[in-house]
Amino acid sequence: MNRVKSTILSSAITLIVATIVFSMVIKNGSSNSPTAFSSLLNPAASNYLQRQAVNGVVTNERQNIITKTVAQVSPAVVGISVTEIRQYRDIYSMDPFWRQFFGDRVYNQQIKSLGSGAIISPDGYIITNDHVAGNAVEAIVTLTDGSQYNAKVIGTDHTSDICLLKIDAKNLPYIKFGNSDDIMIGEWVIAFGNPFGLFDINDKPTVTVGVVSANGMNLGSADNRYYVNMLQTDAAINSGNSGGPLVNSLGELIGMNTLIYTAQGSSGNVGVSFAIPINKINRVMQELKEKGKVERDFWTGLKILTIDDQLSKTYKLGTSRGVIITEVQRNSPAQKAGLQVGDIVTGVNGFRVNDETTLGGVIQEFRTGDTIDVKVLRDNKQLIIKMKLEKMK
Repeated sequence: MNRVKSTILSSAITLIVATIVFSMVIKNGSSNSPTAFSSLLNPAASNYLQRQAVNGVVTNERQNIITKTVAQVSPAVVGISVTEIRQYRDIYSMDPFWRQFFGDRVYNQQIKSLGSGAIISPDGYIITNDHVAGNAVEAIVTLTDGSQYNAKVIGTDHTSDICLLKIDAKNLPYIKFGNSDDIMIGEWVIAFGNPFGLFDINDKPTVTVGVVSANGMNLGSADNRYYVNMLQTDAAINSGNSGGPLVNSLGELIGMNTLIYTAQGSSGNVGVSFAIPINKINRVMQELKEKGKVERDFWTGLKILTIDDQLSKTYKLGTSRGVIITEVQRNSPAQKAGLQVGDIVTGVNGFRVNDETTLGGVIQEFRTGDTIDVKVLRDNKQLIIKMKLEKMK
């Protein structure tokens, strides 16, 4: 009798264990049941499956909005190889004394340089900096699939440092425009480009990540190019990144990498980089498409002088920031608007004016026929005077 009870108890335990094992196999999914079952019998297989599961979780956790944006935007970033012809004089031609004997000898020199660009339409329009491709006699564009195209310069604007190229291709990946007027200080941004020609190694752009450090930065001018209302970022930008896209975390184009500040004696990035805002680029780009150039054929009729500390103290101006009007020409837009000699200009349409260079750059933001608000200090009173920019006679 006891033997029968033992047999029945052993059978029941076996049945329970078999039921548990079968349930575990079913739970792991019918399609994987042989593997799952074998893993219960094979510790090595079980460890392998556990590692695979962990790797899957880690991979999913590593994918975030930044990595997804990089994958989305990268195919629309290009490397640009530029050939320019620059003229130079030899040492004898530069000296007036020797020039009378040897003549004015001018030579052509072929200069090659590298830069970056962004495809902005499926039919092959590309934006970059004027200082990258504005004077190109040949511009070769390399895509991330390794294909290369000869680019045509549709138009370039030296003043704003914006150049529009076109390649003969269709159905290209491109970057959608964002709104640079709707940027939050501190939001994540991603800079793409071709620093030091690294794009040519594997036909892939270099990616750096940072935040928007500031906006509305008026940086003055360099080589008669005016950098007004710039975006500042700490995303690393180096030589060769010029012309590359700066995008937000949604993959929208918000700026074009253009300038860096460097430490004394260094040419590398120190976390202070600047980009031209996309709203400005879009306006200039449309003009370049239509006319091939940007027309700024207006005048103001003003002569100005930057206010420094000495000038401010001497004339008791009450400020050392801005420019003072020293002359208003007759029948000029400035005279018609009511501006007077001695007025101190401190702002234009919300742009702060610190000196002559700043005012010159700010004025370049407007076009013939625009009416601007000039903020002036007159007799210690702040005034807003409207001035229409008339076509130069």
